[in-house]
Amino acid sequence: MASFLDRLDAEARALLLAVARPVACEKGARLVRHGEAARGAYVLREGAAEAVVTLPGGEKLTVARLEAGGVFGEMALVERGTCTATVSATAKIDGWFIERDDFRSLVAQRVPAALRVQHAVTLALAEKVRQLNARVLEVPTPEDKPADSGSGTELDPLAQAKRSNEASFDFKPFLPHLPFFDGLDRADIDEILAAASLLELPSGHAVFRAGHTGAAVFVVVRGAVEIHGRHQRRSRRISVRGPGQLLGYMSALEKRPHAADAVVREHALLLEIPRAAFEKIYFAATPLSSKLHRFIEKSLLMSLAESNRHLARLISQARLRGANKEGNELEKAVSGQIIAAATDA
Repeated sequence: MASFLDRLDAEARALLLAVARPVACEKGARLVRHGEAARGAYVLREGAAEAVVTLPGGEKLTVARLEAGGVFGEMALVERGTCTATVSATAKIDGWFIERDDFRSLVAQRVPAALRVQHAVTLALAEKVRQLNARVLEVPTPEDKPADSGSGTELDPLAQAKRSNEASFDFKPFLPHLPFFDGLDRADIDEILAAASLLELPSGHAVFRAGHTGAAVFVVVRGAVEIHGRHQRRSRRISVRGPGQLLGYMSALEKRPHAADAVVREHALLLEIPRAAFEKIYFAATPLSSKLHRFIEKSLLMSLAESNRHLARLISQARLRGANKEGNELEKAVSGQIIAAATDA
């Protein structure tokens, strides 16, 4: 499991650990129990631990091993969740516990170091989404379709798309009712609109392709966009994003190529925010920046919950057909998160 502490500079790390509570326990001590409500994250300075689940037949399965320098429970810093495994010390542990409420108070300060801490957690969640989706796609299913062999190398699918400052209908009165704009005041909305262009795309038009680094982030205003994951020569729809949802932000924040294709499902109006303009808002340490961070965190939790539902279905199918080894490997992906995303996130 990737540690967000590795992404922090000395100032940001010191700020985070200033709100942490020292933790010390002997070998065999239990840190969290499967099914308990998660309260925060653990950082292991010294020692080791392992996460274990009990399978339906009573067999114990180790789903994760945690070493010195490791962190688990980052998801609980963002939202209340449930422990997916029991974590016990396999060696004497010395470290810290960071409670969710203390963490939320820290990031509410809006100082640059606090913003960097929050960004590190966001990157950790984004990496979890990528890993879980990759695990989901490794298992063939009847709904898989052949991947478009040309889409991995083609040019930007929006290269010839017409940008505009006006849409075919008056959309602005509807913006405050969409999830992305919920809680934003008029000045916030105007700032976003000033940075964005409008795109109206027909059904079937690609927004971005897997393998290409994102040049922009998109807000769906009207219509819907399907997200198609890829594995080798197979493609599968993994989610649908409708009005008020954000697209392409993971590629922008991680500075990595898109991990999936985004294709318009029904005629869509999109706000296109160039990556540089998006980053300027995201890293500004303003009230709008704080709201954007929070929305992205919730979007990532929603994606994690979707991935976990896909995995749960695949585990059930594997158990039914007697593929216990496959089911166990999938169980590791689910329970190895230590903290589960809430299904209603």
